[in-house]
Amino acid sequence: MGLCKQLWFWGVEPHCKKIVKAGDKDLDGQLDFEEFVHYLQDHEKKLRLVFKSLDKKNDGRIDAQEITQSLRDLGVKISEQQAEKILKSMDKNGTMTIDWNEWRDYHLLHPVENIPEIILYWKHSTIFDVGENLTVPDEFTVEERQTGMWWRHLVAGGGAGAVSRTCTAPLDRLKVLMQVHASRSNNMCIVGGFTHMIREGGPKSLWRGNGINVLKIAPESAIKFMAYEQIKRFIGTDQEMLGIHERLVAGSLAGVIAQSSIYPMEVLKTRMALRKTGQYSGMLDCAKNILSKEGMAAFYKGYIPNMLGIIPYAGIDLAVYETLKNTWLQRYAVNSADPGVFVLLACGTISSTCGQLASYPLALVRTRMQAQASVEGAPEVTMRGLFKHILKTEGAFGLYRGLAPNFMKVIPAVSISYVVYENLKMTLGVQSR
Repeated sequence: MGLCKQLWFWGVEPHCKKIVKAGDKDLDGQLDFEEFVHYLQDHEKKLRLVFKSLDKKNDGRIDAQEITQSLRDLGVKISEQQAEKILKSMDKNGTMTIDWNEWRDYHLLHPVENIPEIILYWKHSTIFDVGENLTVPDEFTVEERQTGMWWRHLVAGGGAGAVSRTCTAPLDRLKVLMQVHASRSNNMCIVGGFTHMIREGGPKSLWRGNGINVLKIAPESAIKFMAYEQIKRFIGTDQEMLGIHERLVAGSLAGVIAQSSIYPMEVLKTRMALRKTGQYSGMLDCAKNILSKEGMAAFYKGYIPNMLGIIPYAGIDLAVYETLKNTWLQRYAVNSADPGVFVLLACGTISSTCGQLASYPLALVRTRMQAQASVEGAPEVTMRGLFKHILKTEGAFGLYRGLAPNFMKVIPAVSISYVVYENLKMTLGVQSR
């Protein structure tokens, strides 16, 4: 007898497709006994974490007051009558409390793919801004969207990104210089790069290109968020929060749309970072100069490698984050689903670093294409031609020029983003999730 037919006897036949999808490890469209047992064990683990998080009194039972308080902590307000209605749906013995057995029996064969307590703690948030801004957009609950709290999160995230990028701008400019100018004959090091920048334009020159890098945060975040919401509707999922595969597809497409909209600002940022003292009077002068000498097409140089870089970045970033999250939950989550700030920051930092490492050669080629006209004697080459040229003249190592300052800025950028984000949320009256 097939699984769905068996589930029909248990009264959960409508959920059979979700159970098969959640437990089908070999992707053959069916569940064998081993996969089904593994699904039950994994799902029971998550259910126990949520039960312990809801059991505020630690007495092994959940009452209406605990449900009300737990949902209020997540930003969802319900009445006492609504809480009692939730209890009655699971309460078998009429005590108006739920013990572990009642909780498990009710939920075990009802696959709640996005258990709110775990999802809201573990959501890969936009606070992890390392200056690349290729991450999958944040997701908001129905309550946050209805109350308008979502825009406060975006404002807090944008402000945190602006501060962190400004603090790490010298490292970002050094990375661009090393990507464009470093070679076997000109082996620019970190100390030598900083010395060169200060000698050429003084300490202030360390922040060249930062203005446009900060200005593009707001439009890119807004466009990405709106595109992400529309793509979620187009996918047609009935889940409030998307699964990892849906998030990857929707996030990558939203990233492509957002990057396409603000890409001229990316080119301006690179040109401003590479400019010499007195070359341009400002961003507008730089834009006019590029337009008059190179035409509108110059604002889209490096567009293709930039778009291609979004897929490995977002894919590996999410995959590593999910792997680290699940590993932590399986090994160390005993009494609560809350991993704590340190674990969240560590997972975000490591996953973002891995994503950057995978997409870095594409980012380097993009930057060199953006900078072609600003480098004297630089030939007009295609993405493929530039890859071949770098591999031929510099070897595989040439595709990772500037990687050291790029990685040096990750930890301070994430740390600064988090601190500023939390303080801005408090100022704007946003409850921590």
